[in-house]
Amino acid sequence: MQLLNNINANNLKGDWWGGLTAAIIALPMALTFGVASGAGPEAGLWGAVLVGLFAALFGGTPTLISEPTGPMTVVMTAVIANLTASNPDDPEKGLAMAFTVVMMAGVFQILLGLLRLGRYITQMPYTVISGFMSGIGFILIVLQLGPALGQKGPPGGVVGTLWNLPQLFAGTRPLELLLAVITVVILWFWPQRWKKVLPSQVVALVVGAILSLTLIPSMGSGGEEIRRIGEISAGLPSLQIPVFGADELGLMLADAAVLGALGSIDALLTSMVADSLTRTEHNSNKELVGQGLGNLVSGLFGGIAGAGATMGTVANIQTGARSALSGVIRAMLLMVAILALPALVAPIPMAVLAGIALKVGFDIVDWGFLKRAHRISAKGALILYVVIGLTVLWDLIVAVGVGVFVANMLTIDRLAQRQSDVVKSISTADDDLNLPQEEKALLDAGGGRVLLFQLTGDMIFGVAKAIGREHNVIGKCDAVVFDLGAVSHLGVTAALALENAVEEAVEAKRHVYVVGAAGTTRKRLEALKLFELLPADHTQLSRGKALAAAVQAIKG
Repeated sequence: MQLLNNINANNLKGDWWGGLTAAIIALPMALTFGVASGAGPEAGLWGAVLVGLFAALFGGTPTLISEPTGPMTVVMTAVIANLTASNPDDPEKGLAMAFTVVMMAGVFQILLGLLRLGRYITQMPYTVISGFMSGIGFILIVLQLGPALGQKGPPGGVVGTLWNLPQLFAGTRPLELLLAVITVVILWFWPQRWKKVLPSQVVALVVGAILSLTLIPSMGSGGEEIRRIGEISAGLPSLQIPVFGADELGLMLADAAVLGALGSIDALLTSMVADSLTRTEHNSNKELVGQGLGNLVSGLFGGIAGAGATMGTVANIQTGARSALSGVIRAMLLMVAILALPALVAPIPMAVLAGIALKVGFDIVDWGFLKRAHRISAKGALILYVVIGLTVLWDLIVAVGVGVFVANMLTIDRLAQRQSDVVKSISTADDDLNLPQEEKALLDAGGGRVLLFQLTGDMIFGVAKAIGREHNVIGKCDAVVFDLGAVSHLGVTAALALENAVEEAVEAKRHVYVVGAAGTTRKRLEALKLFELLPADHTQLSRGKALAAAVQAIKG
């Protein structure tokens, strides 16, 4: 366990204060995300305890704080809504299936870690990461409009909420809207220097609860009642036996993959933030295993899914934490608060939680990049906007898949164009050629009947088209020397294109030489049996000797 490996007796005070600060921040966020997800405040609280505890004990980032986050809550909300909707006669079964999805997501993350895929998780274009994170932020904002106006959000997710906005505004409960606005104002304008001592979320909860119990009721009319969290269970969570439905199994597996993938990205991006603050380097694969164990246990005891939380992690480090002990302390303090102080949670207004979630959604949106993306790259901006649109209006995984595919295709096309410039067919020497004088003289002696076909650098599959294009200009030459001496990598597609060029030259009765092939390039051509098409002495020569042999052959 990383706790034993990283604990430092000289930093116990820093770990204690880091854990305490992270616990204070975690309480209102866990309540907010539990309620927002539809699983209830207890699910959010126990998710914060269990994901945080197991990720701290078994993860690969000592100072990382893990708990329910905005992105994970957005997906969790959809999971719960879909599974409860598919079981209208037994919503408890739908909720139990949602907790099973959390367990499955944890197993998915553990497998990613065991397969050592951690370093690939965050290797996505920034336009895609920014796009789907911003999309998640917009989703969270839209889904909280109903609760902030004092109403239960309409069915249909984002589209349903947007479609029913006129009805939502028409049914606004003014006192609850006032509480939500006050909450957002507190979060927005709370002085930065005070946040280390008293987090703004805690202030918003306390102020909102006091106002809802004292001043605001006196302003009300018509007997309007403010919706509150209500009493929560003070006991330990009960074990949730995994529940599978035959009709929903495919949906559950897809949801688990989405939840696990998003949790992995969210956690590892936060681990990178922790690395930059502590000047350390996390273990990505170990972190995925820790995150997976945390989500597995959280789902097993009725908690919602979580991941690395940037706000808690930064506060933890800035307060002095340097080991996983801070994460364990945070989880223990949070558990004591849940067991000992449930009565203090009951009067918290739902509108205050909606205000907190609105601010979280706003903070998730990458406003800085959105403002300047079009100035940096038109194609990058297009990818960004497409990913945001697909994330908000369609599906997160589809958005990421489309974004990564388009970004990779553009990158490959750009690399292929660049590499195409180093695929050359030369039949007449000039002063710009990077060849020894004796080889230039041999080309001149060939009188245009000897062609030097040069390939340089990484021959990825996008270069195959360039190889074919250059091969088409061979024309009436009588000898071809294929020079592979500067090829660092020969991809399968490029190798097949080269094989096709050699075969056509042989069929045209030209004298063909392949020179300079070494290492993996030569092994690949041997696997294709390309050398069997040529006389043995035509594949063993240096470039200069091959040119000399070609000149002699055409004049012979």
